[in-house]
Amino acid sequence: MIRRLSSCKLWSVLCLLAGTTVLSASEPVTGRITPEVLAAKRTLPSVGNIHTEKAANTSNSVFASEKARKINGMGTGIVFDERGYMVTNYHVIADVDTIRVEFEDENRVRSSYIARKVRYDREHDLAIIKVDAAKPFKVMPSGTSSDLMYCEKVIAIGNAFGYDGTVTLGYISALGRDVEANDTVSYKNLIQTDAAINPGNSGGPLINMDGEVIGINVAIRAGAQKIGFAIPIDDARIIIAKMMSIEHLDGTFHGVITKDVKSGSTRMLRVDGAHPESPAAVAGLRSGDVIIKAGNVDVVDAVDLERALLHRAVGDKVELTIKRSDKIEKTAIALASYTGGRSILANDLQMTSRANNDESDRFWTQLGVRMTQLPAAEVRTQLSKTKYRGGMRVLEVKPDSPASANGMQKGDVLVGLDRWETMSVDNITWIMNELAKQGPSADGQNQIKFYLVRGQETKFGYLPMSSAPRTASAGN
Repeated sequence: MIRRLSSCKLWSVLCLLAGTTVLSASEPVTGRITPEVLAAKRTLPSVGNIHTEKAANTSNSVFASEKARKINGMGTGIVFDERGYMVTNYHVIADVDTIRVEFEDENRVRSSYIARKVRYDREHDLAIIKVDAAKPFKVMPSGTSSDLMYCEKVIAIGNAFGYDGTVTLGYISALGRDVEANDTVSYKNLIQTDAAINPGNSGGPLINMDGEVIGINVAIRAGAQKIGFAIPIDDARIIIAKMMSIEHLDGTFHGVITKDVKSGSTRMLRVDGAHPESPAAVAGLRSGDVIIKAGNVDVVDAVDLERALLHRAVGDKVELTIKRSDKIEKTAIALASYTGGRSILANDLQMTSRANNDESDRFWTQLGVRMTQLPAAEVRTQLSKTKYRGGMRVLEVKPDSPASANGMQKGDVLVGLDRWETMSVDNITWIMNELAKQGPSADGQNQIKFYLVRGQETKFGYLPMSSAPRTASAGN
């Protein structure tokens, strides 16, 4: 996939991302087995070659009866968690209907998986997707972009023009480049490289000679030779940590305030404080502590902490190994329920909800629809043949409203907005606020895709983004 930048700049944006695996330390460097060969060998099994498909939106009609034309796309992704979490560029997966990811292992055995979207950050052009498999994936070794040098040798890996796992060699040409894509998209502090980058590389890695990713390739200059750009990995991992926040993905809460510290060989996650009465405060964490390990995960930065705590239940205790005043100590943190700003500790479990008449009035005013949560008994009967776990039944549709204009009818069950489920009023409130906060969509059409079940059929349509509330919510 390529994004065209402003014609005056003549930039083309690509997406590439890569991954790495463990390299055999016993394999010697010889005339043929060079550092470049070893670095690529370490990285390639963690690189996912992404193929996408979406239906062309040829009209504003919500439920077109004719068969939709399919548009195919391609990009690259990199595994950063053994459970199949991958990072890629947002524009690789923006508005697509299906994502397929292919891998090739050390023995050149190929595997293919259907992936799902997890979260994205449109502003920084990054996204998280998830693939599921019976065995763990190999994780990319992460380096640092804090000590890069001019003329340092680097390798770019990606799904160039659909040729999966393409490897190109080059050097770091410059650091700290600011690139203006168009009136709304710009990149700061990019790495410039002369390693060849092509369409389909989007979301892939720029790696050093140790086989560590030091950047995520994101752009080239159209018409130029060997001028490409990458997002520094230290910058990217700050965004990845926010997207992997357990508050958003699990609804749990740890309360640790942290800061990534990276300067050459110094790489650590420092505690800058703890929210009052949070699990972190109860565990005794304090400013200046350095988190070394969480559970069985070695912690270098906030990404490691979030993934170590991901998919654990409220009340689960996770052992933390910390360094405090040059001494190694251990403590345990018990996750709490996240309720939009305050924690409920495990000994005080009770559900709170923002679902109220005010929120229902917002949906009526801004979307033109009144809804109620589908009872569990009806979920089992009405949605039994679908993949959806619940939804909101449409009770009334206001004439001449966005909902009416885009085909919603009384009796429909709204099961999704954008890439999220809509199982409750809370869900819809959070989704609408999140979309409003993230701003216009990448294609400039400012639409929210919705999914609903009508009878035995699942249908989709588009609502104008302007119908979403403009008030920001706590989040990224």
